[in-house]
Amino acid sequence: MLSRFQELEDKFRDTERRMSDPEVIGDQKLYQQLVKHHSELQDVVATYHRYLEIEADIADAKEMYRDPEMRELAKAELEILTAQLEALKLALQIHLIPKDPNDNKNAVCEIRSGTGGEEAALFGADLFRMYSRLAEKQGWKIEVLSENLTGLGGIKEISFVISGPSVFSKLKFESGTHRVQRVPNTEASGRVHTSAATVAILPEAEEVDIQIDTKDLRIDTFRASGAGGQHVNKTSSAIRITHMPSGMVVACQDERSQFQNKDKAMKLLRSRLYEQASLDQHAKEAAMRKGQVGSGDRSEKIRTYNYPQNRVTDHRINMSLYNLDEFLNGDMTEMLTGLATADRIAKLQAQEHAGTGYS
Repeated sequence: MLSRFQELEDKFRDTERRMSDPEVIGDQKLYQQLVKHHSELQDVVATYHRYLEIEADIADAKEMYRDPEMRELAKAELEILTAQLEALKLALQIHLIPKDPNDNKNAVCEIRSGTGGEEAALFGADLFRMYSRLAEKQGWKIEVLSENLTGLGGIKEISFVISGPSVFSKLKFESGTHRVQRVPNTEASGRVHTSAATVAILPEAEEVDIQIDTKDLRIDTFRASGAGGQHVNKTSSAIRITHMPSGMVVACQDERSQFQNKDKAMKLLRSRLYEQASLDQHAKEAAMRKGQVGSGDRSEKIRTYNYPQNRVTDHRINMSLYNLDEFLNGDMTEMLTGLATADRIAKLQAQEHAGTGYS
């Protein structure tokens, strides 16, 4: 395992040398690629150096252990250093897990109300607000692509892009069915109802990720309308794009100009087609994915938001937090970190089970 990290350190040093080359600095595209690669390797190399330092400290402590007068002190130090070395070994093994190539992308998020009628739509609005608050806390940017609202302020369906550093890696485990248990405002008897909304998190696809032939597209225009069916403008600025080979349909009506709506609709179409193109690859990894925290299937019930108990529970990792108000206000870091950690551990176990573990 350590020889692999020595190779990574060599690449890290080579990247540093290339970044100081005047010719490279003059090529902004290449320079930015090297900066990104340098940043990705920096944490790995730092962990590797710390591992080597602890190994050297253990060797020194073992020497000290030979002295009867220093034995007790050396024994206590060895216990601490051995635990640190094991933790660093696990961290290094996790670094060797192949990264999801989409982790550095922005995320296209889709929320759809499910069972529960108007209450489900109101819950959909709560989820959108939750992700908006999370984005605000993280310094991410949100751009709404399309939305279908109810008269009471609920969301039947909304698509939006969250942009920022490695957003997809942090949100990809949010895909699935989110369930809420609470007393609706419209419930006179005070009974707790259960409603649901589905969330899909897709990596934002760039033009280089997926090529779309314009001959395969049928583009229709129509008048945009607001909640309740009232027209919000008198021109046909809304856009509906049908990708004929797949039958996939996207629409956008939220911007005043036809051009802006088309641009947003194409962004959504690219991401959906990119997701669809990834399904075959996902199927090949199905055996391994069963051991991970979630398949990304939006029919899978992943989380329950229980208002009477002030509790949010993620069923994949059996984590319950009793801070529902704060969680819905975007304080999701503990849950998101738990999901990412569980996924990395599952992948590491899958590698070891397949006989590709590290000694």
